[in-house]
Amino acid sequence: MCEVLGVSRSGYYAWAKRPESHVEKANQKRFTSSQEKRMAAQKITKILQKQGVEVSQKTVARIMKDKEKI
Repeated sequence: MCEVLGVSRSGYYAWAKRPESHVEKANQKRFTSSQEKRMAAQKITKILQKQGVEVSQKTVARIMKDKEKI
């Protein structure tokens, strides 16, 4: 794999052993947060649809996003 990527073995292992940077940690946190919001919108959509409310997940997500700004 190192040959295909054009890096030395020692360089690869040095990179692999490095701790996660603050930017990588922030990106992971942001991804997790957006994933949780998407799952919440999906769950709320299913509940509303079971109650007979015709609504899409996209609409629920938009409303949730608008409420977040308040």
